[in-house]
Amino acid sequence: MTGPHGSAFSGRVGWGERPAVVVVDLVRAYTEANGPFALPGPGPAVAATEQLVDAARAAGHPVVWTVVRYSPGLADGGLFVHKVPALAAFAEDAEGGWGELTLKPTPGEPVVVKQYASAFFGTSLAATLHAGGVDTVVVTGVSTSGCVRATATDALNHGFRPQVVRQACADRSAELHDNNLADLDAKYADVVDLPEALSRLRP
Repeated sequence: MTGPHGSAFSGRVGWGERPAVVVVDLVRAYTEANGPFALPGPGPAVAATEQLVDAARAAGHPVVWTVVRYSPGLADGGLFVHKVPALAAFAEDAEGGWGELTLKPTPGEPVVVKQYASAFFGTSLAATLHAGGVDTVVVTGVSTSGCVRATATDALNHGFRPQVVRQACADRSAELHDNNLADLDAKYADVVDLPEALSRLRP
């Protein structure tokens, strides 16, 4: 069964009036070559995210960062840490500092601590964004198939317009990245290119 435009999928949620940039888990564990979740060639995604953050700051749009952090012994990690044992690198007593952000927030930019894939699950993110009048969430970070996807999907579930920036996300392979972006664009978010996102964010 198809929709009014001849397809069951790939409608657009579009941009609202008040965007925020949410940088998902862009930490050393993913961006450094010897990190436990090291990605192949994360540099372009980091650079694209930095451009988006700079544009948002210049225009006075909110920027929110997320990190994964567990208590010593992983007591608050639930079954997720059993499924993905390398998450132990994000315990407070773990060595290596892998949970440190690759790019640095400025004073006043919230850093949301999470234990699961979505930046919205079990956190104050939705309340923070709603209180700030945000209606559009520009999603960047890592990984495309994991925490980016979960965050974009939950953004839609919480009534925000998710915009996932293709060049500002990264994954373990180009195939995973591209396939997940295609599926997100079909069902849960608008996948946009960096120039469009920058033009929407800039004053």
